[in-house]
Amino acid sequence: MISYRVDGAPAARNFLKGYHVMTSPEFVQISMAAAMTVGLKPGLFFRGAKLHCLNLLMLCEGGCKANCSYCGLSRSREKSDTFIRVAWPIYKLDEVLDAAANCSDIERVCVSMITHPDCVADILPIITEIKEKTKLPVSVLLSPTIIKKEDMMKMKAAGADKSGIAIDAATPVLFDKFRGENVHGPHRWDKYLSCLKDAAEVFGKGNAGVHFIVGLGETEEEMIKMIDHVWKEYGAPTHLFSFFPERGSGESMRKQPPVEQYRRVQLARWLINNGYSSADKMTFHNGKITGYGVSDAVMNEAVESGYPFRTSGCTGRDEKCAACNRPFGNERPSEEIRNFPFAPDTEDILLIKKELVKY
Repeated sequence: MISYRVDGAPAARNFLKGYHVMTSPEFVQISMAAAMTVGLKPGLFFRGAKLHCLNLLMLCEGGCKANCSYCGLSRSREKSDTFIRVAWPIYKLDEVLDAAANCSDIERVCVSMITHPDCVADILPIITEIKEKTKLPVSVLLSPTIIKKEDMMKMKAAGADKSGIAIDAATPVLFDKFRGENVHGPHRWDKYLSCLKDAAEVFGKGNAGVHFIVGLGETEEEMIKMIDHVWKEYGAPTHLFSFFPERGSGESMRKQPPVEQYRRVQLARWLINNGYSSADKMTFHNGKITGYGVSDAVMNEAVESGYPFRTSGCTGRDEKCAACNRPFGNERPSEEIRNFPFAPDTEDILLIKKELVKY
């Protein structure tokens, strides 16, 4: 049994006297950034960044059944007080939505499933209540291991307009190493791709996104070719993340990928997802990208715009930018920004240019 406390304390693994088990759909966890944005927690973002997507994480008794070795929700993680570097306080869903309805910065709500069978039914009333109370567009981050196509159809009927699938690893071998049989986890590569196909059919081209994490041992070529594959095959844009070691996880000692590597993949992703290039037009040497398959004019315009280096995710009011902009979700505020939650300034662009050509 897992017990929870509503005041923002993390989930505890053991029952504590006086604590009450709290689960979705009545209760949800929200990111610390979201709690700050809607006024449930105090705080300001570095460089005046603003969060535009309310991130909700479902709560189920017993927690996530998966065992992904890099994940803060893994069932075998030593400590469970953070996820994606920060605490996720627990609130009643209606309290969160009341706050969101009065927050002009919020442009979208994303409901994240965990790998737990209760999520399949419990996500539907959450979507319904979001639509009723906020009128905001809703994304669902799906857990392919536990859902079917008809479940997605019910989510869409309830009001979700976009979906995401966190494949994370760029190759079947790496997927199994970090998420599958190698770590005694339930996830399978083929099931994830099958679910992506279904999601693209249910939600439509461009509305079924894929999460990939740079830095799990893949080459730039492998990552870029996978980004290209899901775009061509399923019309699925990539929402890109840079690996960050989760304290207490099985990959807590793994280093982040060099920022130069991340920049090159960011640029390639943007060119692919915006129709300027494709993997077969790009050139590689020893796994690193050496050419992007576009003219110097297109390249310069892309880099100067700063768009390739902004957070990629589900959109809100501006179709060019992600509402799910996750401020400092890939690095500490004291470190160089990997996914810009706002437009990079002139100094940022100058540094990015240097990084793109550094090997």
